[in-house]
Amino acid sequence: MTTNATPPKRGFTRTEFEARLERAQAAMTANELDGLVVTSPHDVRYFSGFATQFWESPTRPWFLIVPREGHVIAVIPEIGEPGMAMTWVDDIRTWPAPIPEDDGISLMKSALEGLPRRFGRIGWEMGREQVIRMPIKDFDRLRGQVSGLEFVDGSPTIWGLRMVKSPAEVAHIRHICQIASGAFERLPNTLSMGETELDASRKIRLELMHGGADLVPFAATISGHGGYDQIIVGPTDRVLGDGDVLFIDLGAIYDGYSSDFDRNYAIGSISDDVARAHEAVWQATEAGIAAARPGATTSDLWRAMAKVLEDAGSQGLNVGRMGHGLGMQLTEPPSNTPDDKTELVPGMVMTIEPGMEFVPGKMLVHEENVVITEDGCDLLTTRAPREMWRIG
Repeated sequence: MTTNATPPKRGFTRTEFEARLERAQAAMTANELDGLVVTSPHDVRYFSGFATQFWESPTRPWFLIVPREGHVIAVIPEIGEPGMAMTWVDDIRTWPAPIPEDDGISLMKSALEGLPRRFGRIGWEMGREQVIRMPIKDFDRLRGQVSGLEFVDGSPTIWGLRMVKSPAEVAHIRHICQIASGAFERLPNTLSMGETELDASRKIRLELMHGGADLVPFAATISGHGGYDQIIVGPTDRVLGDGDVLFIDLGAIYDGYSSDFDRNYAIGSISDDVARAHEAVWQATEAGIAAARPGATTSDLWRAMAKVLEDAGSQGLNVGRMGHGLGMQLTEPPSNTPDDKTELVPGMVMTIEPGMEFVPGKMLVHEENVVITEDGCDLLTTRAPREMWRIG
C-alpha cells in the first residue's frame, strides 16, 4: 500500500523567490525586455507567492510587474493588499476596484513608465497556453498610453523559467503524485461492479482529500465495454459492468502544484484485446521513461513510445500528443510530439502518456509523471501495475 511521506512545507522561502527573480532578470536581458507583466493566477503566484481563491471572481484585473532591474511591483485592487502584503513583495500599489473607466490603467501607466529602460520592450502573456487577464479594450488603451514601450510576447521568457523546476517545486509535485498514487491503489477496496462512473469519481476525490490534497479540479472518469472512445468527458451515471474498462485521470493539487496521471481498472473480466492493448501501453510507458533523460528531446520521447505502439498494432490516437510538461498547471509546455523538439534538461517535470486505438472506436491511455535528473529521470508517481487492477 502506498504511503505518503511528511508533506513539504507550504509556500516557498524568500530565497526561492529571489532566485526566480534573478533568473527572470537574466532571461529578460537575454531576450531584450525591460520587464514582464503577468496577470494570470499561476504566473502571479510563481513570481510573488500570492495565493487566493478570489481568482474565481473575474470582476477585477490583477497585475504583477517583474522588472529587468529592481524589485517586483504589484498593481492590484485594494481588496488584495493585505494578502499580497503576506508575500515577499513590498511594492504594492492599489486602486479601489472595480472602476470600469480606469481599472488600474493609470497606475499601470505610471509604474511602467517609471521602469529603468534599455530595450524599450515589455513582455506580456501573449503566447501559447497563456492569457492576459484584463479586458482587451483596456490592454489596447494602456498600450496606446505608455510612451516609448512596445508590448511584446513574453511567453518564451516566462515558460523558459517555469519549465525548469527548483528542488522545492519538485518536492511539491512528488508529494501530490504520491497522494494520488495512494488514492488510485485504494479505489478497488471501495468501488464495486454495479456502481457508476459518478460513484467512482466521488470516491477517489474523497480518497484524495483524506490523503492530503487541497483541491481536485480534474478527475476525468470514463468507462466503456472493452475500452473507451474518449478521455475528457465524464463522469456520467453510466453503470460499471462486466467487461468494462474504467479510466480515471487525476489532476490533484497540493499547495499550488499538480499531479497529472491516469489508471485503468478492469471491471470483472476483460477481453484478450484489452489485455494486449494494456500490455502495449504499459511497455510504451517503459520506453518513454527510459528515453526521458537530459539532452533528449520531447520528440525523442514521442518516437520511443510510438515505436512500441506501432509494433503492437496501434490504429492511431486522437489525443494529439503523448505527454507534456507539468507543474503549477495540469498541462504546461512542452509537448511530446514529433515536431516539438524541446530539449530536456534537469528539473523539467514531464508526463509520459502513450495511448492507442486498438480496435475501431476503442482506446487505452496510460500515464506517469517524471522529473528529469542529471543522468536520466526519476519517477514521481508510484508505477502502475503491469496488469490492470480489477474491480469485481
